[in-house]
Amino acid sequence: MAFIQYSSPCFRTTSFPTLSVPIRASSHLSLSTTFRKWVPAFRVKSLNWVFSGALALTLSATGVGFAEAKVGVNKPELLPREFTPVIDVAGFLSDGQEKRLIQEISDIEKNTGFKLRVLAQNYPDTPGLAIKDFWQVDDRTIVFVADPTFGNILNFNIGDSVDLDIPRSFWSRLAGKYGNMFYWKEKGEDASIEAAVMAISNCLREPVGPNNCSEVK
Repeated sequence: MAFIQYSSPCFRTTSFPTLSVPIRASSHLSLSTTFRKWVPAFRVKSLNWVFSGALALTLSATGVGFAEAKVGVNKPELLPREFTPVIDVAGFLSDGQEKRLIQEISDIEKNTGFKLRVLAQNYPDTPGLAIKDFWQVDDRTIVFVADPTFGNILNFNIGDSVDLDIPRSFWSRLAGKYGNMFYWKEKGEDASIEAAVMAISNCLREPVGPNNCSEVK
């Protein structure tokens, strides 16, 4: 996997409102070949950022290097005792919303074979890198991290197999529509999360072709 990001924080190549120019995570920052692609709304970061909340040393498109000092997080104690595809350590979702998302994610996996996993967090209160093993992330997994810390709330790690079927532009449009600060501050973090999950569900169910996922529904 590679990493992509657009608007505030997120995954293979995107950008954030937090920074003025798109950046590309240097290849040596990848934590594993399973996690090579991270796509948020408008900027590229290493997997370590999305799961730990840390923005590691990166290289901008103009060749200018910079680093933001944030300590990486790995707190397995924040993980639930039993498996669940939705982990809300930030408290953004009601019990009813969480149940609806879990059901939708279960339907997605049954109907498409792709696995969607949702983590709602507020850095540094996050299990961080511990979710990788907890969810057994593979190349058919989409990890969606909802974290408003850096402006855009939508962050995605896209598995290689998912990337073959879903155009990269979909993730940038999704983050731009439902992840921007104006949207989630007006509607609420929970509304952004639910809208993003439903848009991903609709996209994954479309037949693969030149025009699939051309609209964020």
